Amino acid sequence: MNSRLPHTRFGTRRARLLTVLTVFAVALVGTAGLAGLQSGTTVPDSTIAASKGTAVGAASKPMVGIRTFARPAGLTVTTDVVYTTQADGTPLALDVCSPAGSTPGTAAGSTPGTAAASALPAVVSIHGGSWTRGDKANDDWRDVCEWLASEGFVAYSVDYRLAPASVFPGAIDDLATAVEWIRRPENVARFGIDPARIGAFGGSAGANLALLLGTRGTGSLTEGSRVAAVAELSGPTDLTGQALATDGASERLQDLVLRYLGCTSLADCPQAVAASPTRRLDRTDPPVFIGQSDHEFIPLAQATRFATNLDRLGIKHELVTVPGAVHSIGILDVEMRARVAAFLHATLGH
Repeated sequence: MNSRLPHTRFGTRRARLLTVLTVFAVALVGTAGLAGLQSGTTVPDSTIAASKGTAVGAASKPMVGIRTFARPAGLTVTTDVVYTTQADGTPLALDVCSPAGSTPGTAAGSTPGTAAASALPAVVSIHGGSWTRGDKANDDWRDVCEWLASEGFVAYSVDYRLAPASVFPGAIDDLATAVEWIRRPENVARFGIDPARIGAFGGSAGANLALLLGTRGTGSLTEGSRVAAVAELSGPTDLTGQALATDGASERLQDLVLRYLGCTSLADCPQAVAASPTRRLDRTDPPVFIGQSDHEFIPLAQATRFATNLDRLGIKHELVTVPGAVHSIGILDVEMRARVAAFLHATLGH
């Protein structure tokens, strides 16, 4: 069955979106340093609220997209939990945002590996940054993590290896490892999740990676590194040279794709097929939410063609476009958040 919504226009005016595009895009790719990775420190939401905005003054941050999210009381964030260690000894970590009333660090059920009646659905949050930069603790992506927690999901904001130091498939391998880590019985118990209800959310490069998680493997969506739903904003879905040229991708986008894939020419880059979610689809893949602006950095044809391919395979999906050029979580305003949350609740439960 196919569940596709008509394209939706939101109330934000095109002129306002275009005005803030440049400033917002710069903010989205900003990074924050990671220091002193530990086994995980739980921080009350009031501490995080006091520390946010110190790197960039609030006056310089346009209040659009995810920045319109107001954090409710009671959320907790467990920071810098190491989920794997690379061959050279470098750790990779994630942050866990838990809903109000949940108790990170305590068992969810009487027996590890069994979901308690109160077990919560989980969402893996994947930051953007052109595959070359970004951080789980970036202010905007921390807001994403906390927003997901406010909707009743246990959200895992994950760091992964970046290009060009680590080219494809390094990042997606890391994220698959993170999902497997989340499903370990001791981690299921620690954060009180249902391992059969794990979804993924990403924006921009993170959207591409979220879709790759969704199209990775075949069969059951409740085991291994598979996820049961994917919501993405502004995701590149076909990285082949032919598709990028046909879609009118900018030279900048094509250059970023080359760096991500470790190629020197899109005409001779076989890994582009493996890195293109639209070319990896099969009928066992999960439902997908697609959100995008109609005149932004990622050509709209990348979204519409992907939706057509989902439709052809009978995979449930929603495609929502908004007017303007704002990219990724810049379009994650109150209306888009409601759309995404409704999709995730419909596919993962409450």
